[in-house]
Amino acid sequence: MKRFVDLADLTREEVTALLELARRLETRPEPHALAGRILGLVFLNPSLRTLASFQAGMARLGGSSFVITPGQGTWQLETTLGAVMDGAAAEHVREGIPVLASYCDALGIRAFADGKDLAVDLAETRFNAMAGLVDKPLINLESAINHPCQALADWKTLDDLAVPRAGRFVLSWAYHPRALPIAVPAAVLHMAALRGMEVIVLRPEGFALPKPLMDKARSAAELSGGSVRETDDRDEALSGAHILYAKEWGATACYGQPEADAALRARLTGWCVRNDWFERAAPDCRLMHCLPVRRNVAVADEVLDSARSIVQREAYNRLTAQMAVLYRLLKGK
Repeated sequence: MKRFVDLADLTREEVTALLELARRLETRPEPHALAGRILGLVFLNPSLRTLASFQAGMARLGGSSFVITPGQGTWQLETTLGAVMDGAAAEHVREGIPVLASYCDALGIRAFADGKDLAVDLAETRFNAMAGLVDKPLINLESAINHPCQALADWKTLDDLAVPRAGRFVLSWAYHPRALPIAVPAAVLHMAALRGMEVIVLRPEGFALPKPLMDKARSAAELSGGSVRETDDRDEALSGAHILYAKEWGATACYGQPEADAALRARLTGWCVRNDWFERAAPDCRLMHCLPVRRNVAVADEVLDSARSIVQREAYNRLTAQMAVLYRLLKGK
């Protein structure tokens, strides 16, 4: 494995092998496996779990890491090709990224969607422009429409809790006061489909996930025996559900139009996950969310603090899953 940028680049067997490696490293640590190796981390956007878990994972494997947050102790980086750099950015990624890659053995990059043009973001224009400059093992720390590290950790969480492979997985839109990227819902959708689950995207009108992402997930489902569909019928979607994965994202019907998006979501504050959402679900239906989550806006306290919430397990598995990625990238099989 040379890069970890999209779970779709791996076969189902390769993903399950990574998960097995994660479980092995969790129970039988190798504290010197990556001794002398260096991981570079470039965060063009904020992070808590991704930043901390990669640093911790690299340290637990005996390696070291450095973190670059452009504009905070380093020069601001320009990411637009052809830009006339007469503003705040002093350095372009075309110079900065190759330099950073030369200092490390593997490089991770986080670069969110611009959120202005859906076609541009679906093409991963910003991330791919930087990825093309890296000649070392590369990790996608979250891009415009993907978050493979989150998806891998979520798969491990499902396995840890023995959630049926063919169980019903409901990816539900949840309310947020502003538009958020579609990277996590896209990655989680594909993950659950590739795992072989019955995947239902529950969302209000105007928030359907883009067709290319749905088609990609359906192709994964065909390979694994799963299924993918979408609905706005909450009771039907949650009936018999094993997992409710709550996530906020922007209105795709008016992508890049803040005023229109705000008008759509203004009447959707009821899409805050509460106990009554689970009335028709399977008795052991669990709540998942990638975090951070706005309490009593996206998910109520009564759910987050209940036994059905496994968000902390998900967060912990970011460490274990990413240790497997680092091991495979830098040590091989």
